[in-house]
Amino acid sequence: MTYLSAKHRKEAGVHYTPKILADFVTKQILNSWLSKPRTKQIRLLDPAVGDGQLLLSLLEGLWTRNYSDIKVSGFDTSKAAVESARIKIQESFSEISLELACDDFLEFVLMNYAPNGQYSLFTTGPREPFDIVIANPPYVRTQVMGKEKAQTIARQFSLSGRVDLYYAFIAGIAHILRPGGIAGIIVSNRFLTTKSGASVRKSIIEKFNILHIWDLGDTRLFEAAVLPAVLLLERKTGKEQTSPKFTSIYSVSDVNPDQYSENVIAALEKDGIIEVENGNCYCVQQGNLKYGKNPAKVWSVITEDSEGWLARVKENTFCTFGDVGKIRVGVKTTADKVFIRSNWQQMPEGERPELLRPLTTHHIAQRFKAIRPKNQREILYPHQVINGKRIAVNLHDYPRAAKYLHFYRSVLEKREYVLKAGRQWYEIWVPQDPEAWKHPKVVFRDITEKPTFWMDLSGSVVNGDCYWLVAKKPEQVDLLWLILAIGNSSFIESFYDYKFNNKLYAGRRRFITQYVEKFPLLDPDTEISQHIIRTTKNIYDLIPSSKSSAMEQKLDQLVWEAFDLSGEKIAG
Repeated sequence: MTYLSAKHRKEAGVHYTPKILADFVTKQILNSWLSKPRTKQIRLLDPAVGDGQLLLSLLEGLWTRNYSDIKVSGFDTSKAAVESARIKIQESFSEISLELACDDFLEFVLMNYAPNGQYSLFTTGPREPFDIVIANPPYVRTQVMGKEKAQTIARQFSLSGRVDLYYAFIAGIAHILRPGGIAGIIVSNRFLTTKSGASVRKSIIEKFNILHIWDLGDTRLFEAAVLPAVLLLERKTGKEQTSPKFTSIYSVSDVNPDQYSENVIAALEKDGIIEVENGNCYCVQQGNLKYGKNPAKVWSVITEDSEGWLARVKENTFCTFGDVGKIRVGVKTTADKVFIRSNWQQMPEGERPELLRPLTTHHIAQRFKAIRPKNQREILYPHQVINGKRIAVNLHDYPRAAKYLHFYRSVLEKREYVLKAGRQWYEIWVPQDPEAWKHPKVVFRDITEKPTFWMDLSGSVVNGDCYWLVAKKPEQVDLLWLILAIGNSSFIESFYDYKFNNKLYAGRRRFITQYVEKFPLLDPDTEISQHIIRTTKNIYDLIPSSKSSAMEQKLDQLVWEAFDLSGEKIAG
């Protein structure tokens, strides 16, 4: 049963838990809980009850293990969901003590937290903290919550940066879970590898022993496009967990399976390439969680094979892509219909604005060398650099551009955040460095199955659907050609999967700053690197032709050989 419309569910970050996943989380919680001394009463909490499936699965698991003295508490901001969950739970487990509230869990934590760790749940006076928490917190990103609310939540729960709502839920759970208590939490897997997730990674390390993390990748267990992870956590007692387990599962294609499982949940018990009942294949990796003291570092699975592989790469790494130059996202106008067009040249010359520049977008993306479109997109770019400082141009100096922009002034002024930032009404919101566009630059796509890096020598502006890199020093242009070769190689696919282990649906990877800046670069002065640079330039000159395709295969082999890893590609 759906209690909210699709629109409201998206806004509220609501993704009800399928039974197969609820049963899996329950199993993992109980495997850890049953190893502890048995208590007379068990206090359970679900801070985002939804349709009640998580509590139902957990109660069933406890009941079959002869636990009957159970007190259940829960929150949800949907009154209809709370009432429906109450009815279903009472029908199946009438003997238990049940208290569900149509209320905000985070507000409850903030209003009832006491220095001694005791809380008041729906009544006055302290009560014992909870033994077990099972949760699928709402997934609401900063952009949906709004900046002000996100900052408030971050401040209240000692988080920093761009805060997703489930970050605060994890911090809140740490407050209400007793030392030694167990939590099974379903979250988005984004926090494992993004910069914005650093604060919640830090919070988890400080407050919990991590028992196991399952990155469920693109298993499509939810109706919506959610890439989930399951966290099995123990509230710290002073005893540190030294070797957390990590399991990942991602779809693969064009590979022969090693084993068969009934479904993706059953596949989580195995290791290797697993075929499931519907014919899809998944790569399952069993290992340990790799994380350091620095919470900014991504969390990923580490196995003996991957550890040795990455160590070999490190031995042959001269520097990283990020050492060559700062990796930036492209410009963001927040008014593309005004600033970006493909038909500027059809306007009469006397009306066509000055300040037009060619624009590179993902539409012209192609490995090594961009496609030349018939109708080149151009951007009206009203920014310049004077005495080393970026400023908006003076429209009086550009009468045609001024006339055009004034026609759309009411539209542009609706971007109140531009004006509040002390900027001119006709500015692009994120213009980047106007002086950098003229230099040779490597451009690459954000989301793609295969890495797509190309060289731009046209001086174009890069749009916000792509990332770009200019060498810090003009004499280091050859490093860009080396980056181009490595960035487009199958080697970098393997490096990405070993190092970051994060894909979207259908095997697509995200090539964003925090990943690409860590890509390894070879010593440019070695003989094989010089060979790679020459070959990359030749490919660029020959595109499009059959010769360039053959050379790309040769170049790919050279990259593997340069890292002393020839023939050691990984599946998927």
